[in-house]
Amino acid sequence: MFFKQLATKESSLSYFFGCGGLGKAVAVDVVAGDEDWFIEAAREAKVEITHVIDTHVHADHYSGGRALAQRAHAPYCLHESNRDRVKFDFLPLQDGQLLDIGNVRIKVLHTPGHTLDSLCLLVTDKRRGEAPWFVMTGDTLFVGATGRPDLAGQEREMAGVLHDSLHTKLLALPNEIEVYPGHQAGSACGAGLSGKPASTLGFEKRWNPALAMERAAFIDCVTKEIPPRPAEMDAMVRFNLGVEN
Repeated sequence: MFFKQLATKESSLSYFFGCGGLGKAVAVDVVAGDEDWFIEAAREAKVEITHVIDTHVHADHYSGGRALAQRAHAPYCLHESNRDRVKFDFLPLQDGQLLDIGNVRIKVLHTPGHTLDSLCLLVTDKRRGEAPWFVMTGDTLFVGATGRPDLAGQEREMAGVLHDSLHTKLLALPNEIEVYPGHQAGSACGAGLSGKPASTLGFEKRWNPALAMERAAFIDCVTKEIPPRPAEMDAMVRFNLGVEN
């Protein structure tokens, strides 16, 4: 497996990984303007981009996912709950779905809370073994923090949903699983994010204070001091939904 993390604007983290031996790759959470970077990375690695995935419809940046997918002649993927929201065709992903990218296997985990459509990607390198290696957590879990629950409205209800997603989908995974989030410090998508761009579930279970809280305390905590809404949020969401281009 090859793996690249791209730190980009709005403190976002994008990913490019896949199977070099069989020439297949996936791009995750591409920011608009970075499409050339992925095209060049694919050329250098001599791989074909087979899927372009956004972990949710982003509210803090303009997505480059659709544009990259068009250039790479690959499907653009979102969680299936977006069928009635977006104004373009996409490949719907379902909870528990498996994507085989050469010797790399991706399991889709639906983890609503930050948004209703949020998903995480549990990744296994089959040449390394059958156990999963890492999880891309989008805006569900950050290093030292969790995603904000208010962007879809009903923040206390969504905070409870986020707590359930964290505990049923992520914290049940083995401690050694590596965590690669969608943002680092400086992002408006959560409060208290670390500047460190990766972690492990075991470390987060030990040191991320939100993960040790009971559900009621978690709801109070993540809704008490919500950061300001991202600049241009409404315009970004409209663009990412395909309402305007």
